[in-house]
Amino acid sequence: MDHYYHRNHLPRFGEIGEGGKELADAFFAYYNKVFEDGALSAREKALIALAVAHALQCPYCIDAHTTSALEHGSDLEQMTEAVHVACALRGGASLVHGIQMADQAKRLSM
Repeated sequence: MDHYYHRNHLPRFGEIGEGGKELADAFFAYYNKVFEDGALSAREKALIALAVAHALQCPYCIDAHTTSALEHGSDLEQMTEAVHVACALRGGASLVHGIQMADQAKRLSM
């Protein structure tokens, strides 16, 4: 069965530079710098990235950042908690837009 996402695309991510090497090089330099230890550890950044990957619902990012979180010493419980944080924020963001909907419904009903 064919599908849109293919696991073999992720290890080929670097090939994106074939259409614009200068921009790809700049992106990858920035990307790699972001994930270095800084005020946050690489492990903490990996967990944040895993949560964001779930909020974005990017299968490639989920695979990559699951691997990264494990490589940086996170366990399944920590990773699952990070996913729940993303879920809570995404759910809350959807719910708070209900206020906008209610205000618009009230304006239109007048």
